[in-house]
Amino acid sequence: MTFTDQMGHQITLSQPPQRIVSLVPSQTELLFDLGLGDRVVGVTKFCIHPKEQVKYKTVIGGTKNFHFDKIDALQPDLIIGNKEENYKEGIEQLQAKYNVWMSDIYTLEDALQMLQQVGTLTGTEARAAELEQSIKQGFESLQPVQPSIKTAYFIWRKPYMAVGSHNIIDHLLGRCGFANAFDELERYPEITPEQLQQASPQLILLSSEPYPFQEKHIAEFRELCPEASIKVVDGEMFSWYGSRLAKAPTYLQQVVEEAKRDLKV
Repeated sequence: MTFTDQMGHQITLSQPPQRIVSLVPSQTELLFDLGLGDRVVGVTKFCIHPKEQVKYKTVIGGTKNFHFDKIDALQPDLIIGNKEENYKEGIEQLQAKYNVWMSDIYTLEDALQMLQQVGTLTGTEARAAELEQSIKQGFESLQPVQPSIKTAYFIWRKPYMAVGSHNIIDHLLGRCGFANAFDELERYPEITPEQLQQASPQLILLSSEPYPFQEKHIAEFRELCPEASIKVVDGEMFSWYGSRLAKAPTYLQQVVEEAKRDLKV
């Protein structure tokens, strides 16, 4: 059968894949939740879930630094990646030899389409449909704050980098009723302290990943924006677009309720 990925690239599989390499942490977790753990042969060093199972898999490098010799040794019949999280040159090198299916995700709808398509690719349509329904129901029950709260979401320190528009984090912020303070900038812009002060967000969210923000970092942001509510949040719940989305709405609702309480809205 021939399958078209989310970037328009076609691959042909004669049978359901038996040796899968996953190049993206959130999609690795999805494969295990689809019951494909025994067929996953390779993962990246950032693939940390499910913890007890991934530790037995071959690590093929990072998301932007593949060890091609390790991938070759695994003889995969399917490689699953993502446009944003992987690197173009590495993916093209793999596409020359292997079936590589790529996701391209900016919204919840994109993520659900990816879930359906991975289910079809791997012959796990029924389980994928169950997961999709669970995720949809969760997000249908999410109650966003109204009126919206102007929010800055930071993913890096030294230099400060925030979330701009055109990515899954920005989309999920919007579903919470958090208006992105930097939505006029694309992707993940560097932000100066002066830009942050000028933006004057009501809420500042410090992500636990990729930079591991902790409570000790709140003080430096409070100096810049003393009026803002500042929180460290679980970055996986805002950015992992695989099966973790089933857990996200409950967590996001908690963040919404805390923000409403702190800001008295």
